[in-house]
Amino acid sequence: MPGKVRAFCPGHISGYFKPVLTGDPATTGSLGAGVVIDRGVTVTVIKAHSPGVRILRKDADGKIIESREGSTPVESLMERMGVDSRIVTECHLPIGAGFGLSAAALMASALALNVLHDLGLSRKECAGLAHETEVLHRTGLGDVAACQEGGRDCRTGAGIEGAVLRAFDGDMHLSAVTFSALPSPTILGSPESLERITLAFPGKCPETPEEFFLLSRQFAEASGLITPPVRRALSLCDTYGIPASMTMLGNGIFAMGELAGKILSGLGEAFSLEVAGEGVRVLEVVP
Repeated sequence: MPGKVRAFCPGHISGYFKPVLTGDPATTGSLGAGVVIDRGVTVTVIKAHSPGVRILRKDADGKIIESREGSTPVESLMERMGVDSRIVTECHLPIGAGFGLSAAALMASALALNVLHDLGLSRKECAGLAHETEVLHRTGLGDVAACQEGGRDCRTGAGIEGAVLRAFDGDMHLSAVTFSALPSPTILGSPESLERITLAFPGKCPETPEEFFLLSRQFAEASGLITPPVRRALSLCDTYGIPASMTMLGNGIFAMGELAGKILSGLGEAFSLEVAGEGVRVLEVVP
């Protein structure tokens, strides 16, 4: 069996969603549309006598700018899989900012743990464990399903078994900026927030990137989730005619087009993103 496994899972920006709560983590999830992005989470997993998780965020040059020990969801995933390992997760995007990094960390970890410990689980079984763990910890509802593959996604069924329609828009260049973390459990655990979100859901799949941004913006406005800094950023994009909406769920915005990066860079650290061409995958298996 290998001594170390590395895996990568792309992140995901949700434009709009509708929670589907069934009481069963396997079938609980969300409907909605989003974009699987080329940046995400890389995990390195090695065997250990006791489990441990280290989370690293690095800048564009690979320098560590944030480090923390422990991750309750990932530790819970290991317990569900019945294994002990040391896991290091690495990302280049802000954590808790609507980029689907919790789902990416769980999915990449599940895939890597399965290979490292030769558990014999299928890819779908790994995805199911990651999805259920995310639902139980209220860190997300549909990101795990979305990040199985790349493209612009529309989830028409809830849970890991739900249908996902995908479109690959080669010229869909995105930029994003975040202002602070917006913890998903705060919103996903609020009945009032979930009711507003459900009522705001447009109930259709977008046919084009432009329609995706239009529906996402309408959802953001109707959901009541827009924060003051997000409002200012959206108003600025409106001034320049830039398609933009709020990252769900994150205190930031994402926008489309070459001009978007220039405009958003004046509001904070702007991240240049492309649509991912593929989903979660194992990168390296070391004996």
